[in-house]
Amino acid sequence: MEVTKKIVFIKDWILNYVNSMPKKAESLVIGISGGIDSSVTSTLCAMTGIKTIVLSMPIKQKDIQHNLSLKHQDWLKKNYNNVESHIIELDKLFSEFKSSLSNFDNDHGMANSRARLRMTTLYQVASSNNGIVVGTGNKIEDFGVGFYTKYGDGGVDISPIADCNKSEVWELGKELNLLKEIIDAPPTDGLWDDGRTDESQLGLTYKELEEAMENEKSINRDKYLKIRKTSLHKMQQIPVCKIPK
Repeated sequence: MEVTKKIVFIKDWILNYVNSMPKKAESLVIGISGGIDSSVTSTLCAMTGIKTIVLSMPIKQKDIQHNLSLKHQDWLKKNYNNVESHIIELDKLFSEFKSSLSNFDNDHGMANSRARLRMTTLYQVASSNNGIVVGTGNKIEDFGVGFYTKYGDGGVDISPIADCNKSEVWELGKELNLLKEIIDAPPTDGLWDDGRTDESQLGLTYKELEEAMENEKSINRDKYLKIRKTSLHKMQQIPVCKIPK
């Protein structure tokens, strides 16, 4: 499908979902990071005409990352009059959380806890605005390697770009005329004090991961499967103990 048609298709899909709800959502709530995924998703939501609430939720965020989030907020409000933006500082809340759990400190656990604090924030804002939380995960993250701790993407109401590869998301961003700084920025989940990128955490580029996902003979297939195996539980239904009657 052509990029322009894909944009219209996704925008219409969001609209159709909302219109089919027993009680229609009055708003779409999205966490934005200044990255390509959340920037594309928030723009597609804004295009629906539905009230779109974008939240920047810094937790010890690198300035270069947070500044892109703020620039995208301004860009959205300049181009769409149905966009409302908020900066919700979570530094203090996270610091108190981390202090309370000082006996259980773990870097990876704390990174995940940042994402869950953001997820909780998104749902609180959505509840107070009769809205739904919109996810920003893409295909390789949601169905390939389970790399969707970003902004609590593991718990969302809808996920408009989950069938798009990362390369497709960049294409959408260019077609939507997003800020060049965002398109060129290295993807990052913003969950680490050192500002590490997604690809440095995964050990492969998104292009390599996507190729390995589709090609069983890929030289990176084993690496991809190893990453996928560690996160497979995220992509399956929660195991339930069935007690015999």
